[in-house]
Amino acid sequence: MLNHLMEKVLVAFILMVGSVLGMALEVLAQEVPSLTLQLQKSPAPGTLLDVHFYDTEHGWIVGAGGVMLHTKDGGGTWEKAPRRTTVLLTAVTFADSQHGWILGQNGTILHTANSGVQWMPQVSGTNGMLYGAFFLSPEHGWIVGSRGVILVTTDGGETWSDQVSSTNADLFGIHFLDAKTGWVVGALGTILVTRDGGASWSPQLANSSTTFFDIAFTDSVSGWAVGTQGTIFQTLNAGETWVDRARACGSPCIKPADLVNIQFSTPLRGRIIGERGTILITDDAGFTWSEIEPLNTETLYGLSLPDSTQGFAVGDHGTILHFLSPPVGS
Repeated sequence: MLNHLMEKVLVAFILMVGSVLGMALEVLAQEVPSLTLQLQKSPAPGTLLDVHFYDTEHGWIVGAGGVMLHTKDGGGTWEKAPRRTTVLLTAVTFADSQHGWILGQNGTILHTANSGVQWMPQVSGTNGMLYGAFFLSPEHGWIVGSRGVILVTTDGGETWSDQVSSTNADLFGIHFLDAKTGWVVGALGTILVTRDGGASWSPQLANSSTTFFDIAFTDSVSGWAVGTQGTIFQTLNAGETWVDRARACGSPCIKPADLVNIQFSTPLRGRIIGERGTILITDDAGFTWSEIEPLNTETLYGLSLPDSTQGFAVGDHGTILHFLSPPVGS
């Protein structure tokens, strides 16, 4: 509890006085500890689109052709699970150690209530592509997909109901703070917010037509959205305003890599992955982001942070990356 409180105080301090401490924080950015990257052996050579660990040992990966992989030893070994479908599988998430969902093409939803021993289909009511999910509990969750689809369940997916998004844009990322407050992001600069559990969704303006692939909030006011061509937007007021925090392109300027996924394991420690093996890290609540030298140039799509010291990323050509970090503050 004390460490968590100290982190929150440090976050607030950095955000309030960052302009005054700019030089000091530049030094801090140089001292951000690097990741130790390790490639893990994959039994599937195709495109892997998402990964989720519900603890440090147990994880699942999904991808093209209905591939499903799982590990019980922190990725030391990965095994193929029996295929339930041959469609493209785009996302996997668990609400707890027992209850998980896999999403994909043609409105595919697969559900497990026993840690993946069995995966059973659920009826989504759509034939579109489903891209992202967020569950607050094994009963209550949301799914987003193509053509503005937002689905909600309050019974663990026994039934899924449509919510009116008022957009036809493809929706890729979703994050909820609680049963009332959440955001979704998607194509054409789309950022939507709800304050009533999704009964109504309202647009927020980022003054950008970029495609946003993912969104993450570290508290009730501080959030990040990432997308095409190195897009990084930040809000410090729950999305009332979104500010462009994209990094400088460099010289010579090469097309910035698309950024696909962002997650924070603590209010201070965040990770972004994307095109060409891009990995960006922050240990100061996003005030500075440092790029890690990639092991290869395979695009990374899925990210999971089971705790603050390690993470997993997956991508093209069967890529599975395990990365380790020192504890925050070390």
